[in-house]
Amino acid sequence: MEQINKIELRGLVGTVKLQVVGEKKVARFTVATSLAYNDKNGAAVIETQWHNVNAWEGKYINCLERLRKGDKVGLIGRLRYTKFTGSDGQEHNSTEILANRLVIIEDEDVLQCEM
Repeated sequence: MEQINKIELRGLVGTVKLQVVGEKKVARFTVATSLAYNDKNGAAVIETQWHNVNAWEGKYINCLERLRKGDKVGLIGRLRYTKFTGSDGQEHNSTEILANRLVIIEDEDVLQCEM
């Protein structure tokens, strides 16, 4: 049986931190996705989820320096779950997306980061 760990998101960029590790760039950023629906009383509800993303410069990602807060992005990657002990001594869980493809969407035109 084939096992799959794949996620695809399209949303808005929140915070962005760009670093250089060795000879490659890595961007650690957040992406907000929203779902709009009507509740059982007919009132409009917008549910927003924030996702933590790590994107390493590579074959399909080479536009990290252009990534800004508020940009519309599309990405494909995989989920990674980690556990860590915080400064309070408590064990915490973290979920992040490791992107392997990233595009910046400008006015519904896709700016390919693969160029």
